Amino acid sequence: MKKIIINADDFGYSKGNNEAIKSGIEAGIITSTSMMANMPGFEHAINEIIPSIPKIDIGFHFNIMEGKSLTNSHLLCDNSGNFNCSYQKLIYCSKQRSFINELEKEFREQIEKILKFHNITHIDSHMHTHAIPEIFNLSTNLAKEYGIKYIRTQKEIPYIVKNKIMNTKFPINIVKNILLNTFTLINNKQIIKTEIKTNNYFIGVLYTGYMDEEAIISGLKRISKENSITEVIFHPYISNDENKKNNYREYLITQNGEIKQRIINMGFEFNSYSNL
Repeated sequence: MKKIIINADDFGYSKGNNEAIKSGIEAGIITSTSMMANMPGFEHAINEIIPSIPKIDIGFHFNIMEGKSLTNSHLLCDNSGNFNCSYQKLIYCSKQRSFINELEKEFREQIEKILKFHNITHIDSHMHTHAIPEIFNLSTNLAKEYGIKYIRTQKEIPYIVKNKIMNTKFPINIVKNILLNTFTLINNKQIIKTEIKTNNYFIGVLYTGYMDEEAIISGLKRISKENSITEVIFHPYISNDENKKNNYREYLITQNGEIKQRIINMGFEFNSYSNL
């Protein structure tokens, strides 16, 4: 049977994210989440949310794109200690040993902060920075060191949702899809080398910013391989304020029991990393 993991990224980003993720888990749609160690909602997630859902799979959402660094690295941050690297800069600087060394220090600080409170079942990252091959190699090596069995890859089979391809975000998302699919091809060599496990397919890049039930179902229709693992990512937020409308839409998906039944009827089994 085909397996599906619906992972909520950005656990620990804010109270609004945390409450939305908790609600989606309790509704039975979200099967795992990924935690950010450096964002303002971390303490709320640890003290208020995890005690009520103690058995949930929690991954490490490596973040070097937003918020404050835990190591205050001058290569990663501005003078105030805030991350200030663009994705393009990360690709360029990842070739430098000194830069990778600073990333490793930050990675260790973030992951060990989470491990003080909860075990970690998988690794991914904010804005897919760990997909950059040199950073991916670092991530898999540290996953092996910390005993973490799974890491995210981003093989997303291209598909069209007719009423969405005219969205101004779609051309940008196509570029992201091509880049991440290319990185996945490269990173699969490291997967084999380190024997870290990964998902086979991924849904969440092509329609970033306007994910809904139609986009998810259309993407899942492209998955035909039995005994495969498909990871779908959400970024739910519980309040429908002006800047979070897309995230609120994703939150509403997590409250819709009908979509879960539709996915099951397509031959998918809801799963989590710890149960694979």
